[in-house]
Amino acid sequence: MRNLSRRDLISTAGGASLLSSLSWAVPGLTQSGGGETPFSWPWLQQRAAALAKRPYQPPRESAAAKALDFDAVGTIRFKPDRTLAGGIRLFPLGNGAVTPVAINLVENGRARPIVFSPDLFEGGKVSPPPGFAGFRAMETGRESDWLAFLGASYFRSAGSQDQYGLSARGIAVDTGLAREQFPNFTEFWIERAGDQSFTIYALMDGESLTGAYRFVSRHPRAVVQDVSSVLFLRRAVERLGIAPVTSMFWYDDRTRRGATDWRPEIHDSDGLALISREGERIWRPLRNPPQPATDSFAADDVRGFGLLQRDRTFDHYQDDGAFYDKRPNLWVEPRGSWGQGRVMLYAFPTDSETVDNVVAFWTPSSPVRGGQRLQFDYRLTWTSDDPSLDRAAHAIDVWVGAAGRPGLPALAGASKLVADFTGDSLAGLDRDSKVTAEIGVARGTLLSSAVYPVVGQRNRWRVTADIRPAATGGNAGPVDVRLYLKRGEAALSETLLVPIYPA
Repeated sequence: MRNLSRRDLISTAGGASLLSSLSWAVPGLTQSGGGETPFSWPWLQQRAAALAKRPYQPPRESAAAKALDFDAVGTIRFKPDRTLAGGIRLFPLGNGAVTPVAINLVENGRARPIVFSPDLFEGGKVSPPPGFAGFRAMETGRESDWLAFLGASYFRSAGSQDQYGLSARGIAVDTGLAREQFPNFTEFWIERAGDQSFTIYALMDGESLTGAYRFVSRHPRAVVQDVSSVLFLRRAVERLGIAPVTSMFWYDDRTRRGATDWRPEIHDSDGLALISREGERIWRPLRNPPQPATDSFAADDVRGFGLLQRDRTFDHYQDDGAFYDKRPNLWVEPRGSWGQGRVMLYAFPTDSETVDNVVAFWTPSSPVRGGQRLQFDYRLTWTSDDPSLDRAAHAIDVWVGAAGRPGLPALAGASKLVADFTGDSLAGLDRDSKVTAEIGVARGTLLSSAVYPVVGQRNRWRVTADIRPAATGGNAGPVDVRLYLKRGEAALSETLLVPIYPA
Protein backbone atom coordinates (compact mmCIF):
# COMPACT_ATOMS: atom_id res chain seq x y z
CA MET A 1 0.00 0.00 0.00
CA ARG A 2 1.64 3.21 -1.14
CA ASN A 3 1.64 6.58 0.63
CA LEU A 4 -1.45 7.83 -1.17
CA SER A 5 -2.98 11.15 -0.12
CA ARG A 6 -6.74 11.23 -0.46
CA ARG A 7 -6.69 15.01 0.08
CA ASP A 8 -4.53 15.33 -3.06
CA LEU A 9 -6.70 13.00 -5.13
CA ILE A 10 -10.25 14.07 -4.35
CA SER A 11 -11.55 17.60 -4.45
CA THR A 12 -15.20 17.97 -3.50
CA ALA A 13 -15.91 21.52 -4.50
CA GLY A 14 -19.60 22.35 -4.57
CA GLY A 15 -22.02 23.80 -7.02
CA ALA A 16 -25.80 23.50 -7.42
CA SER A 17 -26.91 20.16 -8.82
CA LEU A 18 -29.20 20.15 -11.86
CA LEU A 19 -31.48 17.12 -11.81
CA SER A 20 -31.96 16.94 -15.54
CA SER A 21 -32.71 13.62 -17.18
CA LEU A 22 -29.94 12.00 -19.17
CA SER A 23 -29.81 13.60 -22.59
CA TRP A 24 -27.42 13.10 -25.46
CA ALA A 25 -27.82 16.80 -26.23
CA VAL A 26 -26.06 17.90 -23.02
CA PRO A 27 -23.05 20.00 -24.06
CA GLY A 28 -19.88 17.95 -23.91
CA LEU A 29 -21.38 14.78 -25.42
CA THR A 30 -20.90 13.63 -28.98
CA GLN A 31 -23.72 14.70 -31.25
CA SER A 32 -26.50 12.33 -32.29
CA GLY A 33 -25.22 9.57 -34.56
CA GLY A 34 -21.59 9.90 -33.47
CA GLY A 35 -20.12 7.08 -31.40
CA GLU A 36 -23.25 5.47 -29.92
CA THR A 37 -22.73 1.73 -29.35
CA PRO A 38 -24.61 -1.18 -27.74
CA PHE A 39 -23.68 -1.85 -24.13
CA SER A 40 -24.44 -4.64 -21.65
CA TRP A 41 -22.95 -6.30 -18.58
CA PRO A 42 -22.11 -9.55 -20.49
CA TRP A 43 -20.40 -7.46 -23.19
CA LEU A 44 -18.18 -5.76 -20.58
CA GLN A 45 -17.15 -9.13 -19.15
CA GLN A 46 -16.25 -10.34 -22.63
CA ARG A 47 -14.17 -7.22 -23.18
CA ALA A 48 -12.27 -7.75 -19.91
CA ALA A 49 -11.66 -11.41 -20.82
CA ALA A 50 -10.27 -10.45 -24.24
CA LEU A 51 -8.07 -7.77 -22.69
CA ALA A 52 -6.53 -10.32 -20.30
CA LYS A 53 -5.25 -12.30 -23.28
CA ARG A 54 -3.20 -9.35 -24.51
CA PRO A 55 0.08 -8.07 -23.02
CA TYR A 56 -0.38 -5.40 -20.37
CA GLN A 57 0.10 -1.81 -21.52
CA PRO A 58 0.65 0.67 -18.66
CA PRO A 59 -1.71 3.66 -18.74
CA ARG A 60 -0.29 6.82 -20.22
CA GLU A 61 -0.05 9.72 -17.79
CA SER A 62 -0.84 13.26 -18.89
CA ALA A 63 2.34 15.32 -19.01
CA ALA A 64 0.25 18.50 -19.02
CA ALA A 65 -1.54 17.43 -15.84
CA LYS A 66 1.71 16.51 -14.07
CA ALA A 67 3.12 19.96 -14.87
CA LEU A 68 0.22 21.88 -13.34
CA ASP A 69 0.58 23.80 -10.10
CA PHE A 70 -1.41 22.19 -7.24
CA ASP A 71 -3.20 25.41 -6.23
CA ALA A 72 -4.04 26.29 -9.82
CA VAL A 73 -5.70 22.94 -10.45
CA GLY A 74 -7.76 23.38 -7.28
CA THR A 75 -9.54 26.35 -8.83
CA ILE A 76 -10.96 24.34 -11.77
CA ARG A 77 -14.64 23.42 -11.39
CA PHE A 78 -17.06 21.46 -13.55
CA LYS A 79 -19.83 23.83 -14.61
CA PRO A 80 -23.07 23.19 -12.66
CA ASP A 81 -25.23 23.72 -15.75
CA ARG A 82 -23.39 20.88 -17.51
CA THR A 83 -24.34 18.32 -14.83
CA LEU A 84 -24.98 14.96 -16.52
CA ALA A 85 -27.45 12.12 -16.00
CA GLY A 86 -29.25 13.75 -13.09
CA GLY A 87 -26.23 14.42 -10.89
CA ILE A 88 -22.88 13.44 -12.45
CA ARG A 89 -19.98 15.89 -12.59
CA LEU A 90 -16.49 15.21 -13.90
CA PHE A 91 -13.07 15.74 -12.33
CA PRO A 92 -10.34 17.50 -14.31
CA LEU A 93 -6.88 16.00 -14.48
CA GLY A 94 -4.40 17.21 -11.86
CA ASN A 95 -3.87 17.16 -8.09
CA GLY A 96 -2.14 13.78 -8.30
CA ALA A 97 -4.74 12.25 -10.65
CA VAL A 98 -2.86 12.39 -13.96
CA THR A 99 -4.13 9.30 -15.82
CA PRO A 100 -7.10 10.05 -18.13
CA VAL A 101 -10.10 7.72 -18.01
CA ALA A 102 -12.87 7.27 -20.57
CA ILE A 103 -16.41 7.99 -19.35
CA ASN A 104 -19.64 7.00 -21.09
CA LEU A 105 -23.32 7.51 -20.38
CA VAL A 106 -25.74 4.61 -20.89
CA GLU A 107 -29.43 4.76 -21.73
CA ASN A 108 -31.67 1.96 -23.03
CA GLY A 109 -28.74 -0.35 -23.67
CA ARG A 110 -26.82 2.23 -25.71
CA ALA A 111 -23.61 3.96 -24.64
CA ARG A 112 -22.20 7.26 -25.78
CA PRO A 113 -18.80 8.63 -24.75
CA ILE A 114 -18.40 12.03 -23.14
CA VAL A 115 -16.03 14.12 -25.22
CA PHE A 116 -13.65 16.44 -23.40
CA SER A 117 -14.01 20.17 -23.89
CA PRO A 118 -12.44 22.98 -21.81
CA ASP A 119 -15.90 24.59 -21.95
CA LEU A 120 -17.14 21.97 -19.45
CA PHE A 121 -15.07 23.63 -16.69
CA GLU A 122 -14.88 27.09 -15.16
CA GLY A 123 -12.96 29.18 -12.66
CA GLY A 124 -9.53 27.86 -13.41
CA LYS A 125 -6.42 30.04 -13.39
CA VAL A 126 -5.15 27.64 -16.04
CA SER A 127 -6.88 25.70 -18.78
CA PRO A 128 -7.69 22.10 -17.79
CA PRO A 129 -5.58 19.46 -19.57
CA PRO A 130 -7.46 17.32 -22.08
CA GLY A 131 -9.17 14.35 -20.48
CA PHE A 132 -11.07 13.41 -17.33
CA ALA A 133 -9.65 12.02 -14.09
CA GLY A 134 -12.93 10.61 -12.73
CA PHE A 135 -16.41 11.66 -11.68
CA ARG A 136 -18.70 12.25 -8.71
CA ALA A 137 -22.42 12.04 -7.97
CA MET A 138 -24.06 15.13 -6.48
CA GLU A 139 -26.56 15.26 -3.62
CA THR A 140 -30.05 16.24 -4.72
CA GLY A 141 -30.51 19.99 -4.22
CA ARG A 142 -27.23 20.38 -2.32
CA GLU A 143 -23.75 21.65 -3.02
CA SER A 144 -22.02 18.42 -2.10
CA ASP A 145 -21.41 14.97 -3.54
CA TRP A 146 -22.09 11.51 -2.11
CA LEU A 147 -19.92 9.28 -4.28
CA ALA A 148 -16.66 9.75 -6.15
CA PHE A 149 -14.42 7.57 -8.35
CA LEU A 150 -10.92 9.00 -8.75
CA GLY A 151 -7.47 7.49 -9.10
CA ALA A 152 -6.40 3.87 -9.84
CA SER A 153 -9.38 1.75 -8.67
CA TYR A 154 -10.19 3.99 -5.69
CA PHE A 155 -13.69 5.22 -4.88
CA ARG A 156 -15.39 6.53 -1.76
CA SER A 157 -18.64 7.85 -0.34
CA ALA A 158 -19.64 10.59 2.08
CA GLY A 159 -22.01 8.16 3.80
CA SER A 160 -24.98 9.36 5.86
CA GLN A 161 -23.35 12.47 7.42
CA ASP A 162 -22.03 14.14 4.25
CA GLN A 163 -18.40 13.61 5.29
CA TYR A 164 -15.74 11.80 3.31
CA GLY A 165 -13.20 9.61 5.10
CA LEU A 166 -12.01 6.14 4.22
CA SER A 167 -11.92 4.72 0.68
CA ALA A 168 -12.60 1.47 -1.15
CA ARG A 169 -10.69 -0.09 -4.03
CA GLY A 170 -11.76 -2.42 -6.76
CA ILE A 171 -8.93 -4.83 -5.96
CA ALA A 172 -5.70 -5.12 -3.98
CA VAL A 173 -2.74 -6.99 -5.48
CA ASP A 174 0.19 -8.07 -3.29
CA THR A 175 -0.54 -5.51 -0.56
CA GLY A 176 2.10 -5.66 2.17
CA LEU A 177 4.52 -7.62 -0.01
CA ALA A 178 7.67 -6.44 -1.73
CA ARG A 179 5.93 -4.85 -4.71
CA GLU A 180 2.26 -3.91 -4.61
CA GLN A 181 0.41 -3.43 -7.88
CA PHE A 182 -2.31 -0.85 -8.47
CA PRO A 183 -4.65 -1.84 -11.33
CA ASN A 184 -6.63 1.00 -12.85
CA PHE A 185 -10.23 1.57 -13.78
CA THR A 186 -9.60 2.72 -17.34
CA GLU A 187 -13.17 3.25 -18.56
CA PHE A 188 -16.58 3.85 -16.95
CA TRP A 189 -20.18 3.53 -18.11
CA ILE A 190 -22.79 5.38 -16.01
CA GLU A 191 -26.50 4.56 -16.15
CA ARG A 192 -29.04 6.58 -14.21
CA ALA A 193 -31.45 4.36 -12.23
CA GLY A 194 -33.43 7.03 -10.34
CA ASP A 195 -32.98 9.96 -7.99
CA GLN A 196 -29.55 9.56 -6.34
CA SER A 197 -29.24 6.10 -7.86
CA PHE A 198 -26.80 5.00 -10.55
CA THR A 199 -25.46 1.76 -11.96
CA ILE A 200 -21.78 2.28 -12.64
CA TYR A 201 -19.79 -0.14 -14.78
CA ALA A 202 -16.00 -0.13 -14.93
CA LEU A 203 -13.26 -1.85 -16.90
CA MET A 204 -10.10 -2.64 -14.90
CA ASP A 205 -6.64 -3.27 -16.31
CA GLY A 206 -3.45 -4.22 -14.46
CA GLU A 207 -0.19 -6.10 -14.76
CA SER A 208 -1.60 -9.35 -13.37
CA LEU A 209 -5.32 -9.13 -14.10
CA THR A 210 -8.23 -7.42 -15.79
CA GLY A 211 -11.74 -7.04 -14.45
CA ALA A 212 -15.34 -6.10 -15.18
CA TYR A 213 -17.17 -4.30 -12.35
CA ARG A 214 -20.77 -3.31 -11.74
CA PHE A 215 -21.72 -0.97 -8.88
CA VAL A 216 -25.46 -0.58 -8.26
CA SER A 217 -25.21 2.55 -6.11
CA ARG A 218 -27.99 4.31 -4.23
CA HIS A 219 -28.29 6.90 -1.49
CA PRO A 220 -31.52 6.67 0.50
CA ARG A 221 -29.68 7.71 3.71
CA ALA A 222 -26.61 5.59 4.07
CA VAL A 223 -24.94 4.83 0.73
CA VAL A 224 -25.34 1.23 -0.44
CA GLN A 225 -23.50 -0.36 -3.36
CA ASP A 226 -24.16 -3.87 -4.67
CA VAL A 227 -20.93 -4.86 -6.36
CA SER A 228 -20.28 -7.58 -8.91
CA SER A 229 -16.64 -8.14 -9.84
CA VAL A 230 -15.45 -10.59 -12.49
CA LEU A 231 -11.67 -11.00 -12.63
CA PHE A 232 -9.50 -12.49 -15.38
CA LEU A 233 -5.96 -13.39 -14.33
CA ARG A 234 -3.08 -12.72 -16.70
CA ARG A 235 -0.69 -14.43 -14.28
CA ALA A 236 -0.47 -15.79 -10.75
CA VAL A 237 -0.99 -13.41 -7.84
CA GLU A 238 0.56 -14.17 -4.46
CA ARG A 239 -1.93 -12.14 -2.41
CA LEU A 240 -5.22 -11.16 -4.04
CA GLY A 241 -7.25 -8.72 -1.93
CA ILE A 242 -11.03 -8.77 -2.47
CA ALA A 243 -13.17 -5.75 -1.44
CA PRO A 244 -10.25 -3.77 -0.02
CA VAL A 245 -11.04 -0.96 2.44
CA THR A 246 -8.40 1.75 2.89
CA SER A 247 -8.21 4.19 5.81
CA MET A 248 -6.00 6.36 8.02
CA PHE A 249 -5.02 5.92 11.66
CA TRP A 250 -2.46 8.35 13.06
CA TYR A 251 -3.20 8.25 16.80
CA ASP A 252 -5.93 8.28 19.43
CA ASP A 253 -5.95 9.44 23.05
CA ARG A 254 -4.37 6.14 24.11
CA THR A 255 -1.52 6.18 21.60
CA ARG A 256 -0.41 9.81 21.55
CA ARG A 257 3.30 9.09 21.89
CA GLY A 258 4.98 10.75 18.94
CA ALA A 259 1.91 12.82 18.03
CA THR A 260 2.81 16.39 17.11
CA ASP A 261 -0.69 17.78 16.63
CA TRP A 262 -2.74 19.47 19.37
CA ARG A 263 -5.92 17.56 18.58
CA PRO A 264 -6.60 14.66 21.00
CA GLU A 265 -7.24 12.09 18.24
CA ILE A 266 -6.77 11.90 14.47
CA HIS A 267 -8.08 8.89 12.57
CA ASP A 268 -10.68 8.03 9.91
CA SER A 269 -11.32 4.61 11.45
CA ASP A 270 -10.51 3.13 14.85
CA GLY A 271 -10.99 -0.59 14.33
CA LEU A 272 -11.49 -3.62 12.13
CA ALA A 273 -14.75 -5.51 12.75
CA LEU A 274 -15.41 -9.02 11.49
CA ILE A 275 -18.27 -11.51 11.74
CA SER A 276 -17.20 -15.11 11.12
CA ARG A 277 -19.19 -17.84 9.42
CA GLU A 278 -20.03 -19.21 12.88
CA GLY A 279 -21.26 -15.81 14.08
CA GLU A 280 -18.28 -14.85 16.23
CA ARG A 281 -17.89 -11.08 16.32
CA ILE A 282 -14.32 -9.79 16.40
CA TRP A 283 -13.01 -6.31 17.08
CA ARG A 284 -9.38 -5.36 16.41
CA PRO A 285 -8.54 -1.76 17.42
CA LEU A 286 -6.31 0.01 14.90
CA ARG A 287 -2.84 1.17 15.81
CA ASN A 288 -0.10 3.19 14.12
CA PRO A 289 2.57 0.47 14.20
CA PRO A 290 6.30 1.15 14.73
CA GLN A 291 7.00 -0.82 11.53
CA PRO A 292 4.83 -2.26 8.75
CA ALA A 293 2.62 -5.00 10.16
CA THR A 294 0.27 -7.60 8.69
CA ASP A 295 -2.41 -9.41 10.69
CA SER A 296 -4.43 -12.33 9.36
CA PHE A 297 -7.79 -13.66 10.60
CA ALA A 298 -9.39 -16.94 9.54
CA ALA A 299 -12.55 -16.04 7.60
CA ASP A 300 -13.98 -18.98 5.63
CA ASP A 301 -17.28 -17.80 4.13
CA VAL A 302 -17.01 -14.63 6.21
CA ARG A 303 -20.37 -12.96 6.91
CA GLY A 304 -19.01 -9.41 6.96
CA PHE A 305 -16.02 -7.20 7.73
CA GLY A 306 -15.09 -3.54 7.58
CA LEU A 307 -13.17 -0.60 8.97
CA LEU A 308 -15.30 1.38 11.42
CA GLN A 309 -15.19 4.63 13.39
CA ARG A 310 -16.86 3.63 16.66
CA ASP A 311 -15.81 6.74 18.58
CA ARG A 312 -18.26 9.46 17.47
CA THR A 313 -17.82 12.02 20.25
CA PHE A 314 -16.76 15.45 18.95
CA ASP A 315 -14.88 16.29 22.16
CA HIS A 316 -12.53 13.37 21.55
CA TYR A 317 -11.30 14.99 18.31
CA GLN A 318 -11.97 18.73 18.71
CA ASP A 319 -11.83 19.11 14.94
CA ASP A 320 -14.44 21.45 13.50
CA GLY A 321 -13.03 21.26 9.98
CA ALA A 322 -12.21 17.63 9.24
CA PHE A 323 -14.98 16.28 11.54
CA TYR A 324 -13.41 12.93 12.33
CA ASP A 325 -16.43 12.15 14.52
CA LYS A 326 -18.56 12.04 11.34
CA ARG A 327 -16.34 9.84 9.19
CA PRO A 328 -18.30 6.97 7.60
CA ASN A 329 -17.91 3.29 8.34
CA LEU A 330 -17.55 0.88 5.44
CA TRP A 331 -19.05 -2.60 5.85
CA VAL A 332 -18.51 -5.44 3.36
CA GLU A 333 -21.10 -8.25 3.10
CA PRO A 334 -20.28 -11.12 0.73
CA ARG A 335 -23.07 -12.35 -1.53
CA GLY A 336 -22.92 -16.09 -2.08
CA SER A 337 -20.10 -18.31 -0.87
CA TRP A 338 -16.57 -16.90 -1.05
CA GLY A 339 -15.12 -20.16 0.23
CA GLN A 340 -12.01 -20.55 2.34
CA GLY A 341 -9.97 -17.47 3.04
CA ARG A 342 -8.75 -14.90 5.50
CA VAL A 343 -9.33 -11.24 6.29
CA MET A 344 -6.02 -9.43 6.31
CA LEU A 345 -5.14 -6.12 7.96
CA TYR A 346 -2.03 -4.28 6.80
CA ALA A 347 -0.74 -1.05 8.34
CA PHE A 348 2.45 0.98 8.12
CA PRO A 349 3.73 3.88 10.26
CA THR A 350 2.59 7.42 9.53
CA ASP A 351 3.13 10.85 11.07
CA SER A 352 0.45 12.56 9.00
CA GLU A 353 -3.32 12.61 8.62
CA THR A 354 -3.04 12.93 4.82
CA VAL A 355 -1.73 9.42 4.22
CA ASP A 356 -3.87 6.28 4.13
CA ASN A 357 -1.79 3.77 6.12
CA VAL A 358 -4.33 0.99 6.82
CA VAL A 359 -6.03 -1.49 4.50
CA ALA A 360 -8.26 -4.51 5.15
CA PHE A 361 -9.38 -7.10 2.60
CA TRP A 362 -10.39 -10.73 2.15
CA THR A 363 -7.98 -13.08 0.41
CA PRO A 364 -8.73 -16.64 -0.81
CA SER A 365 -6.79 -19.57 0.64
CA SER A 366 -6.48 -21.36 -2.70
CA PRO A 367 -3.72 -20.25 -5.08
CA VAL A 368 -4.63 -17.61 -7.65
CA ARG A 369 -3.21 -18.70 -11.01
CA GLY A 370 -2.92 -17.19 -14.44
CA GLY A 371 -5.82 -17.94 -16.76
CA GLN A 372 -8.40 -18.12 -13.98
CA ARG A 373 -11.79 -16.42 -14.04
CA LEU A 374 -12.95 -15.41 -10.54
CA GLN A 375 -16.20 -13.75 -9.50
CA PHE A 376 -16.99 -12.05 -6.20
CA ASP A 377 -20.27 -10.35 -5.39
CA TYR A 378 -20.72 -8.23 -2.28
CA ARG A 379 -22.55 -5.29 -0.75
CA LEU A 380 -20.81 -2.15 0.50
CA THR A 381 -22.60 -0.01 3.08
CA TRP A 382 -21.23 3.45 3.90
CA THR A 383 -22.91 4.46 7.16
CA SER A 384 -22.49 6.04 10.59
CA ASP A 385 -24.14 3.01 12.21
CA ASP A 386 -22.09 0.04 13.40
CA PRO A 387 -23.24 -3.02 11.40
CA SER A 388 -21.13 -5.36 13.54
CA LEU A 389 -23.13 -4.88 16.76
CA ASP A 390 -25.84 -7.08 18.22
CA ARG A 391 -26.99 -7.79 21.79
CA ALA A 392 -23.51 -9.03 22.80
CA ALA A 393 -21.33 -6.51 24.61
CA HIS A 394 -18.73 -4.70 22.54
CA ALA A 395 -15.40 -3.06 23.35
CA ILE A 396 -15.60 0.69 23.80
CA ASP A 397 -12.21 1.53 25.33
CA VAL A 398 -8.81 -0.14 25.31
CA TRP A 399 -5.70 1.10 27.12
CA VAL A 400 -2.16 -0.25 27.48
CA GLY A 401 0.20 0.95 30.21
CA ALA A 402 2.60 -0.10 32.93
CA ALA A 403 1.81 -3.39 34.69
CA GLY A 404 1.31 -3.71 38.44
CA ARG A 405 -0.91 -2.09 41.02
CA PRO A 406 -1.50 1.69 40.79
CA GLY A 407 0.57 3.57 43.34
CA LEU A 408 3.22 0.85 43.55
CA PRO A 409 6.38 0.45 41.46
CA ALA A 410 5.63 -0.78 37.95
CA LEU A 411 6.18 -4.42 37.15
CA ALA A 412 9.36 -4.41 35.09
CA GLY A 413 9.19 -5.86 31.60
CA ALA A 414 5.39 -6.22 31.59
CA SER A 415 2.37 -4.28 30.31
CA LYS A 416 -1.14 -3.83 31.61
CA LEU A 417 -4.07 -4.18 29.21
CA VAL A 418 -7.36 -2.58 30.26
CA ALA A 419 -10.48 -3.14 28.15
CA ASP A 420 -14.01 -1.89 28.80
CA PHE A 421 -17.13 -3.56 27.38
CA THR A 422 -20.74 -2.44 27.29
CA GLY A 423 -23.95 -3.97 25.99
CA ASP A 424 -27.36 -5.43 26.78
CA SER A 425 -25.88 -8.86 27.50
CA LEU A 426 -24.39 -7.38 30.70
CA ALA A 427 -27.69 -5.98 32.00
CA GLY A 428 -28.45 -7.01 35.59
CA LEU A 429 -25.10 -8.69 36.20
CA ASP A 430 -22.92 -7.89 39.21
CA ARG A 431 -19.83 -9.18 40.98
CA ASP A 432 -21.76 -12.23 42.14
CA SER A 433 -22.81 -13.23 38.62
CA LYS A 434 -19.64 -15.26 37.94
CA VAL A 435 -18.63 -13.25 34.88
CA THR A 436 -15.11 -14.15 33.77
CA ALA A 437 -12.78 -13.32 30.88
CA GLU A 438 -11.35 -15.86 28.48
CA ILE A 439 -7.85 -14.54 27.72
CA GLY A 440 -5.34 -16.00 25.30
CA VAL A 441 -1.82 -14.62 24.84
CA ALA A 442 0.52 -15.29 21.91
CA ARG A 443 4.24 -14.48 22.28
CA GLY A 444 3.75 -13.65 25.93
CA THR A 445 2.58 -14.78 29.36
CA LEU A 446 -0.55 -13.78 31.28
CA LEU A 447 0.59 -12.86 34.81
CA SER A 448 -2.73 -11.83 36.36
CA SER A 449 -6.20 -10.63 35.39
CA ALA A 450 -9.40 -9.25 36.89
CA VAL A 451 -13.00 -8.78 35.68
CA TYR A 452 -15.52 -6.47 37.35
CA PRO A 453 -18.37 -4.01 36.67
CA VAL A 454 -17.33 -0.35 36.50
CA VAL A 455 -18.79 1.50 39.48
CA GLY A 456 -21.57 3.92 38.58
CA GLN A 457 -21.68 2.91 34.88
CA ARG A 458 -24.66 1.02 33.47
CA ASN A 459 -23.84 -2.27 31.73
CA ARG A 460 -20.12 -1.50 31.62
CA TRP A 461 -17.50 -4.06 32.63
CA ARG A 462 -13.71 -3.83 32.79
CA VAL A 463 -11.03 -6.43 32.15
CA THR A 464 -7.47 -5.85 33.38
CA ALA A 465 -4.56 -8.11 32.49
CA ASP A 466 -0.84 -7.92 33.27
CA ILE A 467 1.15 -9.50 30.45
CA ARG A 468 4.87 -10.14 30.00
CA PRO A 469 6.20 -10.58 26.44
CA ALA A 470 8.13 -13.70 25.59
CA ALA A 471 11.89 -13.25 25.94
CA THR A 472 12.58 -13.94 22.29
CA GLY A 473 14.05 -10.60 21.25
CA GLY A 474 14.68 -9.71 17.64
CA ASN A 475 11.66 -9.26 15.37
CA ALA A 476 9.24 -11.61 17.13
CA GLY A 477 6.44 -9.06 16.72
CA PRO A 478 3.99 -7.72 19.28
CA VAL A 479 2.24 -9.74 21.97
CA ASP A 480 -1.19 -10.69 20.60
CA VAL A 481 -4.00 -10.82 23.16
CA ARG A 482 -7.40 -12.38 22.49
CA LEU A 483 -10.15 -11.96 25.08
CA TYR A 484 -13.89 -11.97 25.61
CA LEU A 485 -16.33 -11.92 28.51
CA LYS A 486 -18.27 -15.07 29.35
CA ARG A 487 -20.59 -16.53 31.95
CA GLY A 488 -20.07 -20.23 32.29
CA GLU A 489 -19.56 -21.39 28.71
CA ALA A 490 -21.73 -18.67 27.17
CA ALA A 491 -19.95 -15.71 25.55
CA LEU A 492 -21.24 -12.30 26.67
CA SER A 493 -19.15 -10.10 24.37
CA GLU A 494 -17.47 -9.87 21.03
CA THR A 495 -13.87 -11.10 20.85
CA LEU A 496 -11.27 -8.36 21.31
CA LEU A 497 -7.90 -8.73 19.60
CA VAL A 498 -5.17 -6.39 20.82
CA PRO A 499 -1.48 -6.22 19.80
CA ILE A 500 0.83 -4.97 22.55
CA TYR A 501 4.05 -3.51 21.19
CA PRO A 502 7.24 -3.36 23.29
CA ALA A 503 7.56 -0.10 25.25
